[in-house]
Amino acid sequence: MRQLIHEQKKRVEVYLKFFVKWTFLALLAGAVCGTVGAVFHHAVELAGAMFSSCGWLLYLLPVSGLAVVLVYRLFGAEPEEGANLVILSLRTGKPVPPSAAVRVFVSTVLTHLCGGSAGREGAALIIGAGMVPFFKRIFHLSERAGKKMTMCCMSALFSAVFGTPVAAALFSMEVSSVGVLQYTALYPCLTAGLAAWGVSSFLRTEGVRMPQITYPDANLWSMLQVAVLALLCAACAILFLSVIHFAAHQLRHYFENPYIRAVVGGVLVVVLTTLLGRDYNGAGMGIAVQAVAGEAVPWAFLAKILLTAVTIGAGFKGGEIVPAFFIGATFGCTVGPLLGLPVGFAAAVGMVAVFCSVVNSPAASLVLSVELFGGEGLWFFATACGLSYLMSGHYTLYAEQNFVNSKLEKNVEY
Repeated sequence: MRQLIHEQKKRVEVYLKFFVKWTFLALLAGAVCGTVGAVFHHAVELAGAMFSSCGWLLYLLPVSGLAVVLVYRLFGAEPEEGANLVILSLRTGKPVPPSAAVRVFVSTVLTHLCGGSAGREGAALIIGAGMVPFFKRIFHLSERAGKKMTMCCMSALFSAVFGTPVAAALFSMEVSSVGVLQYTALYPCLTAGLAAWGVSSFLRTEGVRMPQITYPDANLWSMLQVAVLALLCAACAILFLSVIHFAAHQLRHYFENPYIRAVVGGVLVVVLTTLLGRDYNGAGMGIAVQAVAGEAVPWAFLAKILLTAVTIGAGFKGGEIVPAFFIGATFGCTVGPLLGLPVGFAAAVGMVAVFCSVVNSPAASLVLSVELFGGEGLWFFATACGLSYLMSGHYTLYAEQNFVNSKLEKNVEY
């Protein structure tokens, strides 16, 4: 009996130590990353506002591209470096250098200042992961603890700039290894995300706020309509990813010199903007919100795919997550009414489903739908996430993303 009590006491002590340690580390990561995330958010917002008020900045985009390449070369890095650094860090334990956070911060601001079509969440993930070496050095964290800290910092930065702490935590836990959700990091990631969002809110960072949407009646017919929309969203995501990778490959093939590639890409974006208008520059979250409100031109998703592919392929920085929201929302707004679905609801489903297909993170996508649109349409969003995740196959935004478990049954060839 005494031995049993002793064992139970030791077990309780282990759990208490884990709780105290990771509560402290997660809160610290949330506070630091929340502050950095708020500064990053305001810097990108200011750059976007300057672009909107000074139209001539568009014509400096090729010069901005040269500056981005120069920033990376000054740090001894390749301009092709992106969010794959973070995925690789989670899988192998190889740390993301702090210099990566500095260069992606500066380069993302330069991209938005002159109208590049890119997001900011991809950059936020790198900034978060780039802060981990400081925590590892100060607290002497092991490699395993370092991976958990990377997830905490990713959650914190994502939450700080976007305002969805629970989705940010789940995204950080499942994005590196498809089919595996690392539950041991759930509490620290949630704590870091919530702390970061609290700090960034205090520093006047506004998260995404979506309009109210009208849901269809929950019946077999509406579920079938949502299922068809989800299948089409998976196809749209595959198109987006294919064009992104094709543009990057072609630009690297024909313009091996990164400086020339950046100038050519910048000129192409200027030409496309002149032809299509300025709705497709920047991250485009405002257009996604308009789509959920029921307003989108039918070709908006195609135009955003094209401009984002050229921008990212040319070496500009920011990320593809918010452009994926833009593409999904405008695609759903266009296709949904043809299927008989309410336009705002279809845009919301499209936004979540395309995001799910692009990053292969169904748990984060489902929670994202709740944080953005409430839980009333949970059945619909769950159906959309499940189908879009399955039918997007092994297409992915991140080349280093590891498909640990197949989306199909074992021994099934694709």
